[in-house]
Amino acid sequence: MISISKLLCDLDAEGDGLRYDAADGSEKPQITEEKQRNPVVVWNATRRCNLYCSHCYAGAETEPAPGEFSTAEAKAFLDQLADYGAPVVLFSGGEPLVRDDLVDLVGYAADRGLRPVLSSNGTLLTGEKAAALRDAGLQYAGISVDGLPERNDRFRGEDGAFDAAVRGIENCLDAGLKTGLRYTITEANAADLEGVVDLLADVGLDRFCFYHLDYGGRGAEIVDADLTPREKREAVRSVADLTLEYHDRGEEIETLLVGNYADAAFLVEYAREEFGEAKARAVYEYLERNGGDPTGERIADVDYEGNVHLTQFWQGYSLGNVRDRPFGEIWEDESNPLLNALRNREQHLTGKCADCQYRSICRGASRLRALAETGDLFAPDPQCYLTDDEVHGETPAAGGAAD
Repeated sequence: MISISKLLCDLDAEGDGLRYDAADGSEKPQITEEKQRNPVVVWNATRRCNLYCSHCYAGAETEPAPGEFSTAEAKAFLDQLADYGAPVVLFSGGEPLVRDDLVDLVGYAADRGLRPVLSSNGTLLTGEKAAALRDAGLQYAGISVDGLPERNDRFRGEDGAFDAAVRGIENCLDAGLKTGLRYTITEANAADLEGVVDLLADVGLDRFCFYHLDYGGRGAEIVDADLTPREKREAVRSVADLTLEYHDRGEEIETLLVGNYADAAFLVEYAREEFGEAKARAVYEYLERNGGDPTGERIADVDYEGNVHLTQFWQGYSLGNVRDRPFGEIWEDESNPLLNALRNREQHLTGKCADCQYRSICRGASRLRALAETGDLFAPDPQCYLTDDEVHGETPAAGGAAD
């Protein structure tokens, strides 16, 4: 995740230590006091979902799938994460709220010292359920809204899904749960971007996560619906502009970009354009601490059957299964050639990525998109929207920090 609000507006957030080793300078309580060394783990607690979204990376279905963890198996898995030292476990799906034991599992994770957070479509988040999750120790709920009513409901395959998600958001806020809105942009909903940001302000949210489409699960079936690189650049510019507008009005909305580390380079260029070279250098230095695309390093996924994946979007490849070996043992096993290659990707990147001045803060962006589009794991990300001048500039903003 790349925090526009931190980089451009100096807005403190609880993730400053986790992302930028900047806990000391933040006034907000921190998830961790230093940049994460072990991955945030997304757990697809179920494959079942009450909706059928066109871009679902997990390929969720409305019917139960065999092989899901029992409550006892789920707790044993959470023990593995706690023993390994994962900083955060994100309960995802499918729709995690279809699990009858979700509140129990959130409480168990919290008791084991994990930070439990939730990714949900929001439609099942009643007031009673939100309060129960809060009492169990849930720290954050991210609710997906992919456009205004008509487009969101078409995306999610059910009329009324938008209104139900907004009720879920309001129930979380009423329960005192930190809550954010998640939005994945495609050609089908790009026109709603500004309206979605206005929506979150209207309902009182202070966190917006802007997701790029990654080409996994059913997302791989709608690649043609992705924006062109030029359109993607303009969308990111719009998010940056909106962030500054809200900040100037005194509304402190935490805004994050997810899924395309070309955004990191763009924000350096944007900072230079809007604020000057000193600000661009400061932004670059934060992003260099962040470390670029986290696939295979600072993000991991475990699916409903226990298979470990490089990210939640890369469901087609498993590093191993936590029913056979502990998560930490699987994640540390660099004898896996793909894991090893991704952790040393700078040696393998080709094309414009190989000598890009922003390589150290991007690291080639999405290897999954590159693989899906070209068949080459280390080809340039097809959704890189940087110009040739930006890629091949002689000196990065940090004054020679690129290697």
